[in-house]
Parts: sequence; structure tokens; C-alpha cells
Amino acid sequence: MEPETEKILDNLRKTRISRKISLLNLANMAGISHSHLYYIESKRVIPSIDVIIKLAKVLNINPAVLFE
Repeated sequence: MEPETEKILDNLRKTRISRKISLLNLANMAGISHSHLYYIESKRVIPSIDVIIKLAKVLNINPAVLFE
């Protein structure tokens, strides 16, 4: 996995945790499966840009923040 991709996934997880949102709740709010989000956060799959945007919307952040 590319370092840039790992950074995005790390930022996603850190943001979720800092907002005190469970993996299950975030997945439900974003309309994706709990297992899919688990695999994303554990870096087993690379999410599509659509999924990144959905997750960012639920977290109430600009998707660009995940790329920083």
C-alpha cells in the first residue's frame, strides 16, 4: 500500500476515534458494512473515493482533511 493511502486511512481512523464514534456507528451512518469499514481501517482494502467522501460527510469534515 502506498504511504499516501496509509496516511489517509490513519487520518480517517484518528478522526473517528477523536469524535468518539464507534466503527459500527460510522459504518451505519455512512451506509457501508461494519466489516468493510473494519477492513478499510485495518488497511486490508483501499476504499473508493465515493466511500471516502461518504465517511468524511458523516464525520462532518472536508475530505481533503484526510489527505493532509
